[in-house]
Amino acid sequence: MDLDIAPIGDRAALFEELTGNWPEFMTNDPTAGFYYRYLDTHWPDFTLLAVDRGTGRPVAKAHAVPISWTGDIEAGLPEGGWDWVIRTAVHDRLSGTAPAIVSALEIAVRPDLRGSGLSGRMLGAMRDNAAAHGFSDLVAPVRPNGKPLKINDPIDEYAYRTRPDGLPTDPWLRVHVRAGARIVNVAHHSMTITGTLPQWRTWTGLPFDTTGPVEVPGALSPIHCDTTQNHAVYVEPNIWVHHRL
Repeated sequence: MDLDIAPIGDRAALFEELTGNWPEFMTNDPTAGFYYRYLDTHWPDFTLLAVDRGTGRPVAKAHAVPISWTGDIEAGLPEGGWDWVIRTAVHDRLSGTAPAIVSALEIAVRPDLRGSGLSGRMLGAMRDNAAAHGFSDLVAPVRPNGKPLKINDPIDEYAYRTRPDGLPTDPWLRVHVRAGARIVNVAHHSMTITGTLPQWRTWTGLPFDTTGPVEVPGALSPIHCDTTQNHAVYVEPNIWVHHRL
């Protein structure tokens, strides 16, 4: 496929065609809006769109932000993961703090084209874009896409599982490692989503009528349900990886 991969520019209308592919509960992270409402005005150079030159239709997108982290990456990145990246990017924007590294936030491929290698191409484009802007390090709080099938497995074990060839068993982690990344550490509370039980019933179609863990399709770990307090909380772990550019 002949692709035009470039910053979003004035193509926001095409960009909208690649939304709506997440489970509904995942769209209720209160931190997300601080990025997605302003991506085309605050971080347009790090928001990439891939368009099929043959059809003129969008096929994939990649989101990243520059942030001011100056700690030792190899010693470990913050437990707050995805939410922390967004908060840091916003604080940097408001304070005028110069960024030091780039963090990925999301790569999404049109559903009918998943499994075609586009995710790897978008990751390569994201790496190249960060390097072109003068950065030497790209990090990512990776959402391991095989984890929902192993929802009760401890993330600290799952993150480091490998195949006989030494590559990660998780497909999305495998794409990163093949591209040159190293797994750094787990971000145990990378995203936190809370809601009342009626909200969770609406988001998932599940009853949420018993106190205890609830397994929701698409989640990486069980949701904590408390019927006495009328709320449920999802704490998503991600896995930090580091690309040295």
